[in-house]
Amino acid sequence: MEVKFLDYTLRVGGEAGQGLQTIGGALAKIFSRKGYHVFTHQDYMSRIRGGHNYYQIRFSDRQVMASKEAVDILLALDRNTIEIHKNSVKDGGFILYDSESIKKKFEGPQFIDIPFRKIALDIGKNSVMANTVATGAVLGLLDLGLDVLNGILRMTFEEKGEEITEKNIACAEAGYNYAHSNCTRCEAFGIPEPESRKLLLIDGVRAIGMGALMSGCMFYSAYPMSPSTGILNYLASRAEEYGLVIEQAEDEISAVNMAIGASFAGVRSMTGTSGGGFSLMEEGLSLAGMTETPLVVAEMQRPGPATGLPTRTEQGDLLFVLHAGHGEFPRVIFEPGTPEQAFYLTNKAFELAEKYQIPVFILSDQYLGESEWTFENFDLKRLIYNDYRIREKDLEGAEGYKRYRYTDTGISPLAIPGEAGKHIVVADSDEHDEEGHIIEDAETRIKMVQKRLLKKLPQIKKEIETPLLYGDSSPEIVLVGHGSTYGVMKEIVDIYSKDRKIAMMHFSQIYPFPELDRFDYIKLFKNANLVISIENNASGQFAKLMRTETGFEFTHQILKYDGRPFTIENLKEEIDAFL
Repeated sequence: MEVKFLDYTLRVGGEAGQGLQTIGGALAKIFSRKGYHVFTHQDYMSRIRGGHNYYQIRFSDRQVMASKEAVDILLALDRNTIEIHKNSVKDGGFILYDSESIKKKFEGPQFIDIPFRKIALDIGKNSVMANTVATGAVLGLLDLGLDVLNGILRMTFEEKGEEITEKNIACAEAGYNYAHSNCTRCEAFGIPEPESRKLLLIDGVRAIGMGALMSGCMFYSAYPMSPSTGILNYLASRAEEYGLVIEQAEDEISAVNMAIGASFAGVRSMTGTSGGGFSLMEEGLSLAGMTETPLVVAEMQRPGPATGLPTRTEQGDLLFVLHAGHGEFPRVIFEPGTPEQAFYLTNKAFELAEKYQIPVFILSDQYLGESEWTFENFDLKRLIYNDYRIREKDLEGAEGYKRYRYTDTGISPLAIPGEAGKHIVVADSDEHDEEGHIIEDAETRIKMVQKRLLKKLPQIKKEIETPLLYGDSSPEIVLVGHGSTYGVMKEIVDIYSKDRKIAMMHFSQIYPFPELDRFDYIKLFKNANLVISIENNASGQFAKLMRTETGFEFTHQILKYDGRPFTIENLKEEIDAFL
């Protein structure tokens, strides 16, 4: 007998400025605190007011990690939302709206007309509370109770006083009761209470910020640029508590150089941006490469070129980040597929940056950065922290200190200026000798390139984990992806695995490329009947990297480059075309 899982999708649509994030964020918290697994994603225009936007929430009694096209409930805050999304509502689904506010009455069994604004004026004496009414109405439709929402309202409006808090609670209750009493088909939902459990609700940017915080990051500089700004906001909110120094720089050139300077001065440092901002950071990146200064960079992708689509998503910067900066020097690129991976890979980024004195990238995108997922917990025992900096006590008895001393590993001693006792710490962006002084001779140049790049790279490669194989161990069909395609590929594998031998191969540690001697994934590809590369870009950048590094060439690719992420339905439709 097939086990049926609870799985519902709610879409809140309207114009920017109508409070979509407030409603969607509150509902996501409520569902997760009730014990449901949650996945959210947002689709919004790059404007402060107007345009069409929506906030989508999928909740289930099992883990969910991708969005669906079809929705069970559409909460429409304007008429445009109904016109655009009414055909996405499932048979038996509901459309909640306020006919008075949108100046139109819709007929049909799926429409539930709720006077959000009138209730807000009657009960709360303020039309702003219409969103609270709408949130309560959704919960009334689902018969989920108001206890969690009331707690959120009390916390949200605590500083505004008891009167405002109680009016919002009353508005939520009025919306709840109106929807519950005016929905004759609500029993069709039949939503059971999930098992009691505590779930962490977190998005990608906060996971990266938490990972940095738990890895000992003490300095973060950035110029605000969507979608990386959330990292800056999160760390700024924790700065006083943890003693962080946060700098909102005047531009990205300043941001990267501040981070390099702070790292040189002895603290773990990080910067973040998107593609346009990273274009300005390239000279600084090469500076970190030449001076062998540890640096962590979060590059959160959005569609380009130029300003592109500032609030949309794409995986278009992989080869840019890989080849950015002039000259040859080692780097590491991680591309997490979940907020959990983002948390741990940020920690590993700091470890490798400090250990090998190199720049390490956390490459992600708007979709993963702003999507919320639920997790049971993060295992803090998995976190790594090693202090590779040397201080005065480590140099006792030493005749001299050479910042760029030749070693068998290529890793030179990294002292902190001002904490090296009688020794002077010298660094130079020109080619230099072991002590850090400028040189011009060929022999020293050769030795330094070998030290910086050729000796370090083989060791760095050993640190890169092999890709994740999920599904059949001897698959006939293999879906291959990187970064934020993880969730949708995993759910697609679960769908097909009922009657096909299918698996996904997900790469989250992108460069250096995972070595084949530990897991020969190329052999697995060659033994399969169908191997499909799945990417959110137009040119198949990861497929090109795969061919360059391994010689394997994908004959089938699914490429999406409209600024939107894959949903379960549209990816399945694309795969079906190959079967």
